[in-house]
Amino acid sequence: MGCYHFRLPDIGEGIAEAEIAAWHVKVGDRVAEDQTLVDVMTDKATVDMTSPVDGVVTAIHGDVGDMAPVGSVLVELEVEGAGNGAEQTAPPRQEAVEEPEQPAALPLAPVPLAAPATRRRAKEAGVALEEVRGTGAGGRILRQDLEAHIAASAKAPREAGPVRKTAVHEEAIVGLRRRIAERMELAARIPQISYVEEVDVTELEALRQDMNAQPGETRLTLLPFLVRALVKALPDFPRMNARFDAEAGILRWSEAVHVGIATQTDSGLMVPVVRHAEAMGLHDCAREIARLAAAARTGTASRDELSGSTITITSLGPLGGIATTPMLNAPEVAIVGPNRIVERPVVRDGLVTVRKVMNISSSFDHRIIDGHDAALFIAQLKRLLEDPALMFMDEGGRPGR
Repeated sequence: MGCYHFRLPDIGEGIAEAEIAAWHVKVGDRVAEDQTLVDVMTDKATVDMTSPVDGVVTAIHGDVGDMAPVGSVLVELEVEGAGNGAEQTAPPRQEAVEEPEQPAALPLAPVPLAAPATRRRAKEAGVALEEVRGTGAGGRILRQDLEAHIAASAKAPREAGPVRKTAVHEEAIVGLRRRIAERMELAARIPQISYVEEVDVTELEALRQDMNAQPGETRLTLLPFLVRALVKALPDFPRMNARFDAEAGILRWSEAVHVGIATQTDSGLMVPVVRHAEAMGLHDCAREIARLAAAARTGTASRDELSGSTITITSLGPLGGIATTPMLNAPEVAIVGPNRIVERPVVRDGLVTVRKVMNISSSFDHRIIDGHDAALFIAQLKRLLEDPALMFMDEGGRPGR
């Protein structure tokens, strides 16, 4: 028998380390070739790591949330034959064990000592460990101490009226939530200008509802129309459709329009990418947005589907709000977001009439985009959305796709 060391492989894209997102095996498990051992997360996506061999797990290295360098040993396996494990590795992770009960009770410790299993039980029971008297060595809280405290609390009469709460809960910020935090911190360091404009979308909404009344087609939301407006406007504002490499001092603007669609998932915000939106019709775009959103929410979106955007749309849907100040999806230099559509009295040709009105919120990298250019760009989007026929005209004024 030999030892096989499974190392974090080079995932590509210059990634030097990845975060351990979830373990699928434990010490003693027998695994088969191609069985998933561990999930790791890069700044693009979560990737499952599978075993290249059959064997029995003898050690795992790292906890969920730890960063593992490329090439480091994640799992040790006992395998038939010599294996590849002649080199030194870090000692395997050890589980904490509870100490035997001591006869003398000690005062409440300022920082409660308890095994992980005891802490989990306390969290499940909603008990603050600071309230439990430990009888273990050094004031350590044993499992029986916790159970006795829970039993005593259940028997104690409850006072009528409001009850003071003292529990403080901790949550490790790992996985996608940590990636989001890191990206938001990066975005916050970029000098940004935000701009909000009001748009009358009465005609656009009438067109959208008319198109949705046609049988057999994908239902259209506002987003495909906004993507279409971006496609029409960006050739006149190419620096908006770009990524800025600040370290190299290079702005790379793209003729292709790859639109990131900010999507809320159970794990946090993800941005799948509608590629080559300039080559899509409305219904094709709608189908692609729906497909990517579903992939993001189910965790099946690939790294390619979550990278490479040149400009981003962020929308809170029906929540919308009056206005937002969206954060850039760095290294992009522009982001736009539609807000909630409301009916509002508007003066037109000297008469008051009810119109459907929506604000567009936007932010720009002020290192690249001046406020004047940002205002002109949003004004062009406003023009297209208020007169949607313009979105379907080619450069010569003829009807387009």
